[in-house]
Amino acid sequence: MQRRQFLKSAATAFAACGLPVPALMLGREAGAAELETLGPAERFDYATLKGRARALSQAAYLPRSVALPPPVSKLDWDQYQSIRFRADHALWAGEDTRFLAQFFHLGLFFKTPVQMYDLVDGQAREIRYAPAMFDYGDSGLRGAALPPDLGFAGFRLNRRSDPRRDFAAFLGASYFRAVGAEGQYGQSARGLAIDTGTGKHEEFPDFVAYWLERPAADSGTVVVYALLDSPSVAGAYRFAITPGDVLAMDIDCALYPRKAIERLGIAPCTSMYQAGENDRRMDWDWRPEIHDTDGLALWTGSGEWIWRPLCNPPQLRFNMFEDDKPRGFGLLQRDRDFDHYQDDGVFYDKRPCLWVEPKQGWGKGSVQLVEIPTLDETFDNIVAFWNPQQPVRPGEELLFGYRLSWGARPPAVPTLAHCVATRTGLGGRIGFKRAYFSWRFAVDFAGGDLAALAAKNATVEPVLQIGGGARVETVSARPLHEIGGYRVMFDAVPPDASTRQIDIRLYLKDASGALSETWLYQWTPPPEAERRLY
Repeated sequence: MQRRQFLKSAATAFAACGLPVPALMLGREAGAAELETLGPAERFDYATLKGRARALSQAAYLPRSVALPPPVSKLDWDQYQSIRFRADHALWAGEDTRFLAQFFHLGLFFKTPVQMYDLVDGQAREIRYAPAMFDYGDSGLRGAALPPDLGFAGFRLNRRSDPRRDFAAFLGASYFRAVGAEGQYGQSARGLAIDTGTGKHEEFPDFVAYWLERPAADSGTVVVYALLDSPSVAGAYRFAITPGDVLAMDIDCALYPRKAIERLGIAPCTSMYQAGENDRRMDWDWRPEIHDTDGLALWTGSGEWIWRPLCNPPQLRFNMFEDDKPRGFGLLQRDRDFDHYQDDGVFYDKRPCLWVEPKQGWGKGSVQLVEIPTLDETFDNIVAFWNPQQPVRPGEELLFGYRLSWGARPPAVPTLAHCVATRTGLGGRIGFKRAYFSWRFAVDFAGGDLAALAAKNATVEPVLQIGGGARVETVSARPLHEIGGYRVMFDAVPPDASTRQIDIRLYLKDASGALSETWLYQWTPPPEAERRLY
């Protein structure tokens, strides 16, 4: 499957994570259905899983595709969406815990079953698929006609107090998503990215088995283990998932490469950006902006904060931000104003930010950003991940630990002012005829000391650098009282008729030093035939 098809299917299918379920009383007093298991219990812990992953990596990779029954393999979108898991069959429905786990049916884009295990007191039992777990709705499927070993596509997690709305879901390859207090899914994460943006075939590793550990009665955390496999690598993962206003996932992973990997992506964040205030290349939709996230935030090992607005470029664009012991990075949805989206169906203003925080020093490497052209908001065209500098060789063990935070506001924020908006349009002086092409940038900063400085109309200096032989004109920085901050405006003039990328760097300062994070931008001038002066 081509990358575009794969990511589009992964993005659209996650809409199924929010399927409603019947309102049921859960617990032993409600007579919750008992799940059947397969085979005897086996001892299991993270060390066991790492040993299994290592052994798996030492054997030849075996694809796991299976032939589904034709009625299942031919399900269309609406048919698949009509299949509902019965909440009274949820894992832990009859136990004294705060959480439930419910399963996804195979079909549509999800044609390879994954194994599910119930883990209790260090003993794991595989969970048996049963047609009685599902209400097949208008799918056309008849449970009695389906094989008893069909299996599952993935799972989702719910609070016992709210079996209708899940707070995390694992579905498709090594993809998973989560929500904060807003309860709105958006971007997704992956277990691993391999050769993303290299120009050659991208590999999508699979989580092939999950172990769901029964939470203690008073625990606010769900622990999940996963076995990852692909032609290039096998891996063991442990997720400690704690829902809240900002949902936290503490992740440990051990990777065992089968072969050398050109570009290894740790903690991949996958998002969508079609159109926004800084990039209206796809501006035919009635909604002003369409994106899950609007920028990449970096907190470097040296302590610098960087903000890179996202774009929907005309060609694939790759950026690499070298660092040593990064403190964090993530794809953020800083713009949370409903009026800027006007979407009352999928609520882009409520999409969660995703922040990656390494647990231990990751050493030297780079945060890498891949932006892919898209015409369709169901295609996840943005990927950001950490790429270690050390080459990946077969036979070694690679250990990584990190925390993912999902919510409206990441746990780490700049103490200096941060960029709150980037707008672009045709440059030039009002009231004067344009003699040549230029492009206007209006960059707004708020936070830090800016509100106090703006109140005094204090002078703030924009420090602006531009590459590619371009020049800047009409540079200004003035108070913007509406946001308690400052707006920087300038025109960028390309050096010639080429469409070579032009890099721009900007921050604010005064006599005391830097006042803002660093704003980075990659601007691609349009072809000469499209440089209308109006």
